[in-house]
Amino acid sequence: MNKPKDVDDYIRNYPADVQVKLQQLRNTIKKTAPQAKEVISYSMPAYKANGVLVYFAAWEKHIGFYPGAGAISHFKDRLSVYKGAKGSVQFPLGEPLPLELINKIVDYRLHEDEAKAIARRIKKANELPRQILKCNNRRYCSRFNCQLLV
Repeated sequence: MNKPKDVDDYIRNYPADVQVKLQQLRNTIKKTAPQAKEVISYSMPAYKANGVLVYFAAWEKHIGFYPGAGAISHFKDRLSVYKGAKGSVQFPLGEPLPLELINKIVDYRLHEDEAKAIARRIKKANELPRQILKCNNRRYCSRFNCQLLV
């Protein structure tokens, strides 16, 4: 299969029964994370907010869902009925997709992604030169509601 140009093109390359499942998965992700941008990354559909939230891919006997190690670890009890690895899970084509669980995983990834983005912003702010703002020898002062100035 050639590299798809978008998610519609990706889904179109599979048999009708697989297309239905891929579309269900896509709709669930889009409903849970409407602000996420749909992209093709590593020749798979991916959904990005601040970073990549999840990927998915169709295979011969399953649909691979790739939310990352943190999400897999967090939902390990509910995902234990499926094959998987550190950052992925395999949903067999012969079974219905666990859409409610996928919804919760995507929601978890949204929160995880936002937390990482905030941490990056704080780290970047802390790397600014020391002369920027000091209030009582501190960078932040909740008592006077000081903010970093650039």
